Amino acid sequence: MKFVWVYLVLLAGFAGVFAIGRRLRKHDLIDIFWGMGFVVSGLTAWVLGTRSAIGTLMLVLVTLWGLRLTVHLARRNLNQPEDFRYRAMREKWPKNFERIMFLRIYLLQFALNALIGFPLVYTNIAGAGPADLFTWLGLAVWLFGFGFEVIGDAQLRRFKADANNKGRLMTAGLWSLTRHPNYFGEAVLWWGLWLISLSRQTGRWWLVFSPVIITLLVRYVSGVPMLEKKYQGRPDWEEYKRRTSVFIPRPPRKG
Repeated sequence: MKFVWVYLVLLAGFAGVFAIGRRLRKHDLIDIFWGMGFVVSGLTAWVLGTRSAIGTLMLVLVTLWGLRLTVHLARRNLNQPEDFRYRAMREKWPKNFERIMFLRIYLLQFALNALIGFPLVYTNIAGAGPADLFTWLGLAVWLFGFGFEVIGDAQLRRFKADANNKGRLMTAGLWSLTRHPNYFGEAVLWWGLWLISLSRQTGRWWLVFSPVIITLLVRYVSGVPMLEKKYQGRPDWEEYKRRTSVFIPRPPRKG
């Protein structure tokens, strides 16, 4: 029953964001809520659950990530027109747009949020043992992924803040190692959280579906492909694409 309450609260959060987005005609608010969705479900599970040290650690890490991502996206998106992806959906579904939007986008994102965040919810409700090697290994992996995402976003923000860079591509710093350091970092940190969930729990390997889903999602579905489609055909993009790894960081190709 505790799991039911967790996901009813999460669903209410997505429904509330839908209502606001519908009123403001700005459905990219769901992107801002994405990170906070994990915080909502994780905190609800923590309140209802065992409040173990490992579960609390996972909640703190997810809250740190979720709040940072929410603030980052809010600063970038709130004062801008609705994201091009959602404007395209309005044109694609002119009839019954709001209903289709809720059923196809909001409920889908609710389901993905619930699946990806399940190790956090499960650990807090089912409990966890004391810290062990998996705890510290997972924390190290999480810190690497979080740092990669934060640094990549900061480098891009500074680049865009310079008026001389208007219309140019960011190709320096971490962006010279991968075309999507923020997505790579996000995937890595969820692998770290999964490792932490294994602390003293040999029977929880099955929770691996969480990092697998987020990795496949950002790499092949809603992250990398949708963003790269925006720049397809630009000569500078094609050159950058030739030299730079799409996802996993590596030194740029020469020549």
